[in-house]
Amino acid sequence: MLFILNPNTEDIMSDTQKPGDSACLAMATPSSHSPSTPSRLKKWTITLVAFTVLYLIYSWLDTIKVKHNLPSLFHRVLIGAQHQWYVFDPTELHALAKAAVANSPDDTAAIIDYIVTNLTSTYPSNQIRLNTHQEWVFNNAGGAMGAMYIIHASITEYLIIFGTPLGTEGHTGYYPADNYFHILKGEQWAFEAGALEMQRFGPGDRNWTPRGVVRQYKMHKGCWALEYARGWIPGALPFGMADGLTSTLDIPTMYNTARITAREMLRNLLIGKI
Repeated sequence: MLFILNPNTEDIMSDTQKPGDSACLAMATPSSHSPSTPSRLKKWTITLVAFTVLYLIYSWLDTIKVKHNLPSLFHRVLIGAQHQWYVFDPTELHALAKAAVANSPDDTAAIIDYIVTNLTSTYPSNQIRLNTHQEWVFNNAGGAMGAMYIIHASITEYLIIFGTPLGTEGHTGYYPADNYFHILKGEQWAFEAGALEMQRFGPGDRNWTPRGVVRQYKMHKGCWALEYARGWIPGALPFGMADGLTSTLDIPTMYNTARITAREMLRNLLIGKI
């Protein structure tokens, strides 16, 4: 068989090869750069298992704090380390909120100063870290919008001032933490599915939402509150960020919220506050 060499042609095509064969082979060969479906599934499975394990571990740690049928030595160790979980007491925070309202009724700035001053004098810095700089950021969660000032954030607790001079309403969210909402100024309404009448909360009142319970709530014009949550706080963060990711796309606000929260959690972890 005789072949004619053409200097302008890089490849020699035999008379048995069709021009479209190489293209077909290229299309049939899978790209080595595209991830396969099994590898993606494996990655998501590992992530889901990791989160499930962490959730179960925390749930167990959260329940053993209230059990008294444990071996005496183990129980004493848990009681001795309990301050590393929860430092704030809901009853004391409610009393503080009422005292702040009584001291400066209708003066939101003075109420906030009273609360922060009292907290810093009550809790030493080697027990818990408090953010005394009023760093205000917007918060969009569950359809409601307001501004918040993070006083404390750790793995098991957060304490914030939240409110709006305009009014807002939305969903409380479903997450593994008890929520104590102390009204400092204005009025809040709330109800659970199935209830035919609303609950009304004014200055000095506390709206307690147990973990796992969901409600609709409305904060009227000029309503501000001291909000305290205790439980698995990282599990509450997706609720606080979801509206920003799917609706407002307010990247600067999400960044500042994540930055302040992470900073405060780290500051508390460094002194042993979980």
